[in-house]
Amino acid sequence: MNNLSRAPLGAACLALLAVPAAMAQPAAPAPHGPVYAVAPPMDATIERRLMPQLAALLHQLLREKRAMRLDGVPVFDSGDKFLPGKIASGLSYLLLDTPRTDPKLAEYLAGYREIADLTIDDPNDTWGIYYYISALHALKQAGLLDQAVRPETMARLREKLDWRRFVDAKSLNLLHDLPNNYYGVAFSVARLRYLLGWEDEAASTALLQRMIGHYRSYSGQYGFADETDGHGRFDRYSVLLIGEIAQRFIETGMTPTPQVKAWLRKSADLMLHRATVTGEGWEYGRSIGTYGETAFLEVLTAAAKLGVLDKRERDMAYALSSRIAARYADFWLNPATGSVNLWDGGRRTDGYRGKHRILGENLSLARQYIYTNALWNGLGYKGAAPSPGYAAWLRTLPAARFTWFARGDHDRALLTLRDKGHVIGLPIINGAEDQHMHNPYFPIPFAGGMLQGSADAGFPQLTPRFALADGSVLMPLAWFRGISWKRQGNRTIVSWRQDAMDRMGENAPVADKRITAATRYEFTPGRITRTDTYRAAGPVDLSDVTLEFASFSGDARSAGPGAVAFGAGEVTGFSTTGYQGCTVGPAEGKEYRAPTGAFASLVRCRLGARRLSGPLTLRWSLSYR
Repeated sequence: MNNLSRAPLGAACLALLAVPAAMAQPAAPAPHGPVYAVAPPMDATIERRLMPQLAALLHQLLREKRAMRLDGVPVFDSGDKFLPGKIASGLSYLLLDTPRTDPKLAEYLAGYREIADLTIDDPNDTWGIYYYISALHALKQAGLLDQAVRPETMARLREKLDWRRFVDAKSLNLLHDLPNNYYGVAFSVARLRYLLGWEDEAASTALLQRMIGHYRSYSGQYGFADETDGHGRFDRYSVLLIGEIAQRFIETGMTPTPQVKAWLRKSADLMLHRATVTGEGWEYGRSIGTYGETAFLEVLTAAAKLGVLDKRERDMAYALSSRIAARYADFWLNPATGSVNLWDGGRRTDGYRGKHRILGENLSLARQYIYTNALWNGLGYKGAAPSPGYAAWLRTLPAARFTWFARGDHDRALLTLRDKGHVIGLPIINGAEDQHMHNPYFPIPFAGGMLQGSADAGFPQLTPRFALADGSVLMPLAWFRGISWKRQGNRTIVSWRQDAMDRMGENAPVADKRITAATRYEFTPGRITRTDTYRAAGPVDLSDVTLEFASFSGDARSAGPGAVAFGAGEVTGFSTTGYQGCTVGPAEGKEYRAPTGAFASLVRCRLGARRLSGPLTLRWSLSYR
């Protein structure tokens, strides 16, 4: 107990309230999904499972057109501003996958023309422009473009499918406050316009230089792209972006620069060190779940194609890619609806990927699997069984790896830890505007299927939330300095300080220097412990301090003051010191859902009103199997 309490705490106040045994909350069922000791060849999964699923959706679209509903959702009422492009892309695969001698080809070409006419006036922005023009380029290469699009419609598409709709033509600055990865989109559109004969090469050359220059400016010495203009948001996009850029070179027949290949190698190296037998992917930040898995797929496939992996790494990357594809078919596709499921059965994803975009999500995900599979096929892996040595190779990977993203006024980094079959990530980053208040960006451990956040949710997952008497709410989230890490035997220790807390309530972080924080994590086999020491610049009156832990584990019971034991699930125990008490019960409500499914149990801990005038130490520890 710290020395700031106004009165001693009695045993009753310290007691942890557990769910009675008769009402025990079971653990979440299979939050990891399948484990692939052996995985089918990637091409077999794509051809036998994904392509039929995609074809069924496209046939439904051709039949029902604007009346189409998928899992009860009217797909054209979605507000998805990429949808026309995604549809053009999806339908192109139907054409390209049909033999020229098949009578159905003429039917599909007529359907493509009709859908192109139907959607010509629908909103289609940025990524939608890219998807559409990429499809047209593929059809041109196949000799089908003139039959797939009417001349009048093509003339309008030439006007609409233009990078100038989201980039200022003179300054080459992005419009509409778009994030930095849209430079890659703009370059791709300009390059494809050139390849279609719609404009000269000047714009794509200039945009290529802007894209590379911008990447260099905001990746710094470590080679990972800050998704913001220097505010420190390093997430899935930071590692994926160079893979997307590399794919643009591959798609448009350009030779990447040595610098692009060097950046790609950094991302591929990080991805390889985070490989799993389940095919689970990136575990923190926004737009994860199945997109966290295709991030691995896109980066590693580009790295294999461009020769930045050695033979063994390439084989292991293919083995992982085959597992990611199998996982998509087994875990994410719902045979009852014929759709990917990001939203139901306890799953939760970011609001902008809401279920209203159900058709578009199916089409964009299918595209990622189809093009990466084609690249692996071209590298000689068509029909190839993944290496039987994959699981053994995973065991050779380092137990701990520390990746720097940025150092300076504020530090940003990522710990990757491999223990007991888990890949645990500790991101020390700034969620920045729009995201700093959401727990997928908190500086806490994440591990697929074991420790996760909840998209767009702000509950204080494993992070203290200080409510001040004046109504302010402060959390230790954004202003990391002096990050250090060391590995001692089987112990990994990470620490940092923050000279200010992040004041909640604004779209971007606000530094509040009334309270400072020093944080220390210690990781040992099967256990994680976090210790925070808070100090006030002057006396600060607190209303309370709260902490939550939403877990997939179940069958919770009291294990002493401030502690809970779980009888089912991978997390086996959770304990705290410095709080007055904790309660545990079912994790109820839509907020307590991870990308892969609903949490089972929720621990809530609280420290009551007091004046903070000396050091306050708060600690939690969790154990796992």
